Amino acid sequence: MAVAEAEVPIAMSEPWLSADDISAHLGVTKDTVYLWIADKAMPAHKVGRLWKFQASEVDEWVRSGGAAVSDGTSPPV
Repeated sequence: MAVAEAEVPIAMSEPWLSADDISAHLGVTKDTVYLWIADKAMPAHKVGRLWKFQASEVDEWVRSGGAAVSDGTSPPV
């Protein structure tokens, strides 16, 4: 009698997004993305000279209030 192998789901890896991609995803300018990385700890990963993003990390950051305006002024969009 053969033992059946457990089925292991194959995880689809999430694509890495560029600053242009993530700015379009969020509907803000690329300058705003760079400001959020520097000032608001937006989740981003430096790969060489480029910043790369996982949409799921950024979406969670936004949902948790990471992109919220704190001083009463609106950020550049």
